Amino acid sequence: MPPTISDSPKSSETVRDKIQSTLQERIMIFDGGMGTMIQKHRLEEEDFRGQEFKDHLKSLKGNNDILVLTQPKLVFEIHKDYFEAGADFVETNTFSGTKIAQADYGTEHLTYRLNYEAAKIAKRAAEEVTNKTGIQKYVAGAMGPTNRTLSISPSVEKPEFRNVTFDELVEAYTEQAKGLLEGGADVLLVETIFDTANSKAALFAIEELFRKEKFTCPVFVSGTIVDKSGRTLSGQTTEAFLISVSHGNPMCIGLNCALGANEMRPFIEAVSKNTTAYTICYPNAGLPNTFGDYDETPESMCEQLSNFARDGLLNIVGGCCGTTPEHIKAIAEGVSQFKPRVPPDELRKDFMMLSGLEPTYLGPYTNFVNIGERCNVAGSRKFARLIKDGDYEEALSIAKTQVENGAQILDINMDEGMLDGVACMTKFVNLVASEPEISKVPLCIDSSNFAVIEAGLKCTQGKCIVNSISMKEGEEDFVEKARKIKQYGAAVVVMAFDEEGQATGRQRKFEICQRSYRILVDKVKFNPNDIIFDPNILTIATGIEEHNSYGVDFIMATKDIKENLPGARVSGGVSNFSFSFRGMEAVREAMHSVFLYHAIKNGMDMGIVNAGCLPVYDDIEPKLLEMCENLLWNKDPDGTEKLLAYAQSMGKDAKKAVVSDEWRNKNVEERLEFSLIKGIDKFVVEDTEEARQNQELYPRPLNVIEGPLMKGMSVVGDLFGAGKMFLPQVIKSARVMKKAVGHLIPFMEKEKEERMKRTGNVESGYSGVIVLATVKGDVHDIGKNIVGVVLACNNFKVIDLGVMTPCEKILQTAMEENADIIGLSGLITPSLDEMIYVAKEMERIGFKVPLLIGGATTSKTHTAVKIAPQYKSPTVHVLDASKSVVVCSQLLDEENREDYMEEVTEDYAEIRTDHYNSLKDRKYLSIEKAREKKLNIDWSAYPPAPEPSVIGVKRFENYDLSRLVPYIDWKPFFDVWQLRGKYPNRGYPKIFKDKTVGPEAKRVYNDAQNLLKTIITTNKLQAHGVVAFFPANSVGDDIEVYNENGEVIEVLRGLRQQAEKEALDKSPYLCLSDFVAPKSSGKKDYIGMFAVTAGHGVDKMCKVYEEKYDDYGIIMVKALADRLAEAFAEELHERVRKEIWGYSREELLEANDLHKIKYQGIRPAPGYPSQPDHTEKDIMWRLLKADKVGITLTESLAMFPAASVSGLYFAHPKSEYFATGKLQKDQIVDYSARKSVDVSVTEKWLSSALAKGLASFTASEVVNALLNKMDASKFIRIGLVLTICAFIFQLIGLASPYWTFAESEGYKGCLGLWKMCVYVKAFDTSTCIDWPEIPEWLEAVRATSIIGLFLVLAALVMLILRMSVMKDRNPVLFAAIGTTFVGAIFILISIAVYASKGDEFSKKGALIEGASADYHFAFAFCILAMVAALGAGAIMMIEVVKA
Repeated sequence: MPPTISDSPKSSETVRDKIQSTLQERIMIFDGGMGTMIQKHRLEEEDFRGQEFKDHLKSLKGNNDILVLTQPKLVFEIHKDYFEAGADFVETNTFSGTKIAQADYGTEHLTYRLNYEAAKIAKRAAEEVTNKTGIQKYVAGAMGPTNRTLSISPSVEKPEFRNVTFDELVEAYTEQAKGLLEGGADVLLVETIFDTANSKAALFAIEELFRKEKFTCPVFVSGTIVDKSGRTLSGQTTEAFLISVSHGNPMCIGLNCALGANEMRPFIEAVSKNTTAYTICYPNAGLPNTFGDYDETPESMCEQLSNFARDGLLNIVGGCCGTTPEHIKAIAEGVSQFKPRVPPDELRKDFMMLSGLEPTYLGPYTNFVNIGERCNVAGSRKFARLIKDGDYEEALSIAKTQVENGAQILDINMDEGMLDGVACMTKFVNLVASEPEISKVPLCIDSSNFAVIEAGLKCTQGKCIVNSISMKEGEEDFVEKARKIKQYGAAVVVMAFDEEGQATGRQRKFEICQRSYRILVDKVKFNPNDIIFDPNILTIATGIEEHNSYGVDFIMATKDIKENLPGARVSGGVSNFSFSFRGMEAVREAMHSVFLYHAIKNGMDMGIVNAGCLPVYDDIEPKLLEMCENLLWNKDPDGTEKLLAYAQSMGKDAKKAVVSDEWRNKNVEERLEFSLIKGIDKFVVEDTEEARQNQELYPRPLNVIEGPLMKGMSVVGDLFGAGKMFLPQVIKSARVMKKAVGHLIPFMEKEKEERMKRTGNVESGYSGVIVLATVKGDVHDIGKNIVGVVLACNNFKVIDLGVMTPCEKILQTAMEENADIIGLSGLITPSLDEMIYVAKEMERIGFKVPLLIGGATTSKTHTAVKIAPQYKSPTVHVLDASKSVVVCSQLLDEENREDYMEEVTEDYAEIRTDHYNSLKDRKYLSIEKAREKKLNIDWSAYPPAPEPSVIGVKRFENYDLSRLVPYIDWKPFFDVWQLRGKYPNRGYPKIFKDKTVGPEAKRVYNDAQNLLKTIITTNKLQAHGVVAFFPANSVGDDIEVYNENGEVIEVLRGLRQQAEKEALDKSPYLCLSDFVAPKSSGKKDYIGMFAVTAGHGVDKMCKVYEEKYDDYGIIMVKALADRLAEAFAEELHERVRKEIWGYSREELLEANDLHKIKYQGIRPAPGYPSQPDHTEKDIMWRLLKADKVGITLTESLAMFPAASVSGLYFAHPKSEYFATGKLQKDQIVDYSARKSVDVSVTEKWLSSALAKGLASFTASEVVNALLNKMDASKFIRIGLVLTICAFIFQLIGLASPYWTFAESEGYKGCLGLWKMCVYVKAFDTSTCIDWPEIPEWLEAVRATSIIGLFLVLAALVMLILRMSVMKDRNPVLFAAIGTTFVGAIFILISIAVYASKGDEFSKKGALIEGASADYHFAFAFCILAMVAALGAGAIMMIEVVKA
């Protein structure tokens, strides 16, 4: 009998830990195609049968899994070959190892044995190679997809039919997983998933087995994208697939089979950026050729997958069909030089992620989500009738209409007494799966019968919502159902019910939701973002007084939930709210609109509502609006009667909202706007035609679009953004717009034809070629279509790729069509992430064409902050269609394009700066983390520059100024005079055309030219310079500089970026040392440096002008000297590139191109953004010996003469200018240690580069000297010790008089003190004590009390210092400070009391009369002081333990 899982000697946690540790160090290797290797042996039927199955009734040829029983040695050798080729994992030979797949061969009874033996064989191979090599090898238990599918019918005539059930798959996978694990598999691999529903059954089975056996192991999941559409066979996109299986918490997730590496790239990249798990990729050896073979060689496949690794996409890589041990060996060697992908810590924080065939992301800023409510037999009479009549085809049309009308989630309910809910739910959901236009959205499986819910869950491949569960049957039932829902991979709606019934009031609604939340999150381990609360929308205005607050109770409970239960969403069925006014639809719809307007503002995320029928909040008749508001907020006790009377006064209009035709009397512009806002298409064609015929206002058909139609859509956009319109209403408006534009298109085409006739050739007449696309994941295209029409009417050739366009199609089309511009559009929030991805791909591939961004969710800020940094070529946000022509024209205008983009670039840079400055809590990486994400250059592909012709120092004295004149950048010169032209007259020489500053700019320029000629001819200014080149290598963040013997002569220290980048920004955290070959690479590299000046003679010239009181002349001389110095730096850098270092000898650039840094290499300077520390100039000066050409450094490390420039030369093609940004304390301390200087000195020089809160620590040298760079824990310990000391001294000092008096009465010790307290309390005036004469103790009291006071104050200072140093906002520290402070005040008061009453205490009988009360007063403050000090000590002790 084989061992059970629990008998297995291996520790799964150890296996997981080992794999995880290796994955963090390197890319791990999977094996290749088992089937490929078996085929090479050309086995026949008898080979498959072996001795055991020679009489088997069915053919076994092709059943590769049976070979583990009939040809175990062959299988063992294949595993061993892959291990020896470098594989870390081999897959068991069990791809078809389920009873479902084995049934084709009549071997289903052998499935457990097949899996058990397969795992044993693979394990034996793993152990043998592990022992031989010392490298741990692992076995992945392969669980294939079976030969049946849950999501697709095998019968075209019966789309609802399935030839396998979820439960059958679970049973089959459970048996397979059990056999694999008991045979020794380390990992379970659910692979080659072409139907996600099948994989969900596998994950369900695995989790159930783990729970039953109390055992776990790592689980890997690998899907299969069947073609370049990026979808599985069952229709899911890569992103939707990831969401659907994420509940299984796979350690690794990725793709295999079907495609070659090149074809798989965009999809594995989608996996990489959309999962926190490790990624796995094992593609085929290319696409199959005509004969079914695979053509990719080991070398070509290695090259392709090495590019994946270089770009940080991989954690595990291997091969599938067509790959051999030779392929795996080449791949292993190729990727070994690259670091593994670092999975993100979190992904889409605070987002609820759902899926149908496509992903749905509901984030903090997602607009209200409409759940389609018409597929509910309890809510739609028509749907109920169709289901009862068996007319499922017509019922499907209802679902399709809802999705078309903007439902983002589709609710399905089959709860009706005369229906078999399980059967109806199963059939309808299976039918929905056959309709891509419906199944693209997530489903909401809605039932009060949990068996019906499970029936729906078993048919859905996506991640859906369960509506609903509650605690009305008790906590145990609630937990069990929640656990099951989590296991199926769904989100859940929780009703505000418990054992006592339905919650109606605000407090009870929240209490039940809070209790449910804690159970789900803490006990069931539910993702908080997958929890939706329905706090019960109950009917108001019923005539029962307590019902009047139901509306406000729901809204305020919603607010409580959103503020206190992180991640949770709020939903509800809105129709309940107005049920008391049923039959009066106009009133009900107004009530719904008012309710939603306020509920959404207070946090309601989604709802079951027919949003397309709602009036716009601002359009509700004022009297009706007021009554609805009063009812909602329970402001008018007679509100119900008033609204009823109002409804009755409306007569038949109350039953249905009727739009009067008064608006038809307005002018045509107002009529068009009204039609768009209301979504009325009845009159839009005739109104559009009327506007078109007004040639005076609209001479061209295009003007109608750019005028009244765009104005109307702008209002729609504003209302949508303000939450006063919902998506279905916006879609209705867009359809009206489309109809209007459709009417105008023939007229615009005719106009275009006439223009073409006038200009001749059609193609030559185009102003440019523009590719437009709605990005992948988005189906909205109305706005894009209008942009296309507008551009086409302005003589642009527009290629519209439609909706849901994958990145690769956009870029491929742009290349094929030689596009001049690419335009991306999107309406929903996830489109923004896809746009970022497209921009990154454009940069990676090397596109240079402008990128336009547009759509409802896009913004100028988002484009500037998130998209533009990913693409170095022009990236511009286009507000609406009316702006598109202007932007495109400017981008394609050869003369003005550069100026336009300069203006946009400056504008976007300013927006980014403002954005990051506005962030209250900018996040930073630790310096260790930042170094892990440094720029990793492949030094074999991008070797260092050649050796410079000069090693050491080369000086240039009295440099010919005439050589520098062509290199002068005149723009900064005009900036000195504050002369700035406006686009298109920004730069030199266009500034002279500017109407405002042009004449003055020309005058100043002419004066400069005259003076420049004088300077050159008379040699009044002299230019000197020096360059130096040395061998160098990087070591961490530093650059070691060597002499010709390879000895380190200086070290240039670097600073690295630490400000956390955007989630989708995978760019490295740069430091200048990244651009120099590391010492460990063995590559010899070089670094250059320079200092130049054109400032010798400036002071002498200025003195002449000073004597003439000519300030204009002084400024002119200094400005020209600065320009000449910069020109010297530019000219010398060109010589360095082409001659002295010679790494870019073929360079041919104009001066204008030089100013725009179009050359290879950079010349950053210390004190500037890439290295903000000016002290690095000291090292440069020691190497350059720049003083010998008259360039010196002042005390503040400024260069003298002022008209001087210096910097470092970096030659590598990957080198670029960057800003370190703000720096964290850990880097400052590390940097100081590397430079061997005090932190306070570093802080002084880097004050402007410190992150907020850091300057107050290191800026104070006094604090550093006093505390000797103590860390935070020492502050707390010192504060603790001092406060405890204060407590002890205070206790002694303030208790001593009582102790003394007790001694005088014969009471000893602590007991005596207690008795004395009682004695004093009971004292009365008839008794008199003989007080001893003790004048000394009063002085002792004062002395010790003062010591205690100062010690407590010292503790207080230490704690305040702790707060200011570490910027700690921990409330525990605030409490410590507060109690210590209060204690100090009490001590101060007690001292004052003792001092004032000391003389009375020293006299016999002083406690008689009022003196007794004073004595009690002092005693009370003594106790309070002790308690305060004790409290401070205890709190800080807690903080120490906590730290």
